[in-house]
Amino acid sequence: MPDMSASASLAMTHLVSFAKEVDEDKVTPGVLGFIVFAAMALAVWALMKSMSRHMNKVDFTQAPDPEAEQAERAEPETADTETSGQGKQKQG
Repeated sequence: MPDMSASASLAMTHLVSFAKEVDEDKVTPGVLGFIVFAAMALAVWALMKSMSRHMNKVDFTQAPDPEAEQAERAEPETADTETSGQGKQKQG
């Protein structure tokens, strides 16, 4: 176990000395920031391409519903009989 603590302390001294070398006024995202940004850009591009493919597959024309057509045909007939019945009551 003494080897691990020695290597850990050696790593810490290197990191501390590296931190002192970094200019505090010039902090940049570095390579890791670029890699993360590039990965996110590729993911967004892939999602947009996938969405475009799926949207091209969608058929926006809607087939008429046969039940709705039957209901529309039945409504005017019942509406005509109701209005004609009300008209007879007013006259009579």
